[in-house]
Amino acid sequence: MKWILASASPRRKELLTRIGLDFEVIVSDADENIEEELKPDELVKALSEIKARAVWEECKKNRDMSDVAVIGSDTIVFHNGTVLGKPKDEEDAFRMLRSLSGETHSVFTGVTLILPKEEIVQFASETKVTFAELSDAEILRYIATKDPMDKAGSYGIQSLGGAFVKRIEGEYATVVGFPIGEFCEILRKKGLFGV
Repeated sequence: MKWILASASPRRKELLTRIGLDFEVIVSDADENIEEELKPDELVKALSEIKARAVWEECKKNRDMSDVAVIGSDTIVFHNGTVLGKPKDEEDAFRMLRSLSGETHSVFTGVTLILPKEEIVQFASETKVTFAELSDAEILRYIATKDPMDKAGSYGIQSLGGAFVKRIEGEYATVVGFPIGEFCEILRKKGLFGV
């Protein structure tokens, strides 16, 4: 099986490399705007499918897809009924981190696999994350590192933002950006693990 990861995320790349998956990266340039209101788990599945489908359709134009699988993934932070994506600017990052301070939020990561014969397998994973109480000075110091600027919810649990996390319930890798445990379980069930 030839695997394609439809994501530019270095964190997803690292997680998949860690399990020994041999894959190439082809980044989707699809429009990811979804007009309809979706529940967080449905939203991440829909966004992951948009990415995977765009790469699948592009690759189909110039290669045989009979032994190719495409992986799409998307992560959001959900808190108080609001989806927190990547911050628009430093002010937006501050607002998000201030709202998460001392609170528990959910991180949802959706995965879409498009397997040969265009078989689609999808799932969404949720992990609950509780933050410590943060001072404005701590938040501003973190924002100054630029670490939050490319991350949903304005923090990376695997980097400096991990210092804010008091507790998690669920799979750690879901918060990093790819629920590797659940992904491997699906590969096992499909007889694809290790191929």
